[in-house]
Amino acid sequence: MNHKRIHPVDLMTTKTADICILDVRTAAEVKAAGLPDCLHIPLHELTPARLQEEITKHGKNGSCVYLLCQGGKRAEMAADHLNGKINAELVVIEGGMNAVKQANIPLAANGKKVIPLERQVRIAAGLLVITGAVLGSWFNPAFYGLSAFVGAGLVFAGITDICPMGMLIAKAPWNR
Repeated sequence: MNHKRIHPVDLMTTKTADICILDVRTAAEVKAAGLPDCLHIPLHELTPARLQEEITKHGKNGSCVYLLCQGGKRAEMAADHLNGKINAELVVIEGGMNAVKQANIPLAANGKKVIPLERQVRIAAGLLVITGAVLGSWFNPAFYGLSAFVGAGLVFAGITDICPMGMLIAKAPWNR
């Protein structure tokens, strides 16, 4: 679904203390760099009830919720998930944190360098493909199935924009 969008610069020029910006990235990504005063609920933990609870707890204006992720895809997924389930206008921040950084908007960071989720998925997929190929060559050709399975998962993720491996990696301890 196509949702209303706003450029980070336009959002920051109208930002007030009670504005509701929801960051749906993993905890590790938020710790590395994030916008100050954002609510944070990772996409895989996001529910309408949890969002409403966080809005109330932090005294935010819940009439409009600005959704933020790294590049825009997870924010779009969050908007699809919340659409019609909460009484608020949903607005995706165009380009996510990548656009925020390009616009030189001040960030809250603790200096901890983290590998973005998308890169973690590519690393894991590459290692699984190599493992399947090596084990298939050295031990048993049935291990080639591992490489085929990962390839099929990548095709599925590309077509549906849903990545089960990414959802699994987002729950890993280092991303909390």
